[in-house]
Amino acid sequence: MELTVRSATADDARAIGAVHMQCWREAYSHLLSVGFFDRRTPEQAAERWTHALATLPDGQSVHVATADGRIVGFSSSGKSRDEPPVRELELWSLYLLAEHHGFGLGQRLLDAALGDAPASLWMAKRNPRAHAFYRRNGFVPDGLERSYESWENLEEIRLVR
Repeated sequence: MELTVRSATADDARAIGAVHMQCWREAYSHLLSVGFFDRRTPEQAAERWTHALATLPDGQSVHVATADGRIVGFSSSGKSRDEPPVRELELWSLYLLAEHHGFGLGQRLLDAALGDAPASLWMAKRNPRAHAFYRRNGFVPDGLERSYESWENLEEIRLVR
C-alpha cells in the first residue's frame, strides 16, 4: 500500500468531507448521539471544505493523507483562534480513518501541519487515543476547558507545546 501526505487541493473537498464525517463517527460515537451525526452529512462537509480550500488565508495549511491514492485523513492548521492566543500556531483538525491508524499517517499529518513549532490545539476531553498521540508529540493540557451546546455539550481541553 502506498501511503502519502500532500497539500490539499480544491479537487479534494468532496473526499475530505466524506472522510471528515466518517472520522467524526469513529472518534465521537461514544460521546455524541446518533441524532447529532444524522444532522450532518458528507455533502454539507464537502461544501464547507470547498469554501475553505478556495479561501485559505495566509498561514493556513490543509494536508491530506492518502492510501493508494484514496484520501483517508487530513489535517489543518493556521493562526490561533484563541483570544488572546496562547501560541501563534494552532492545529485546527487532524482526522484519520480508524482502519489506517498505526501506519504513521497521523504523525505525518501532524508534522505537515505543525512541524516542530510551538502550537496549541483543542480536543475532546474524553478521547484517550488522541491524548496519547499528542502527549507523544510534546503536548500537555494547559488547564483551559470549554464545551459547545451545539455539540451536545461535548467537553474539550486545550493542549500546548
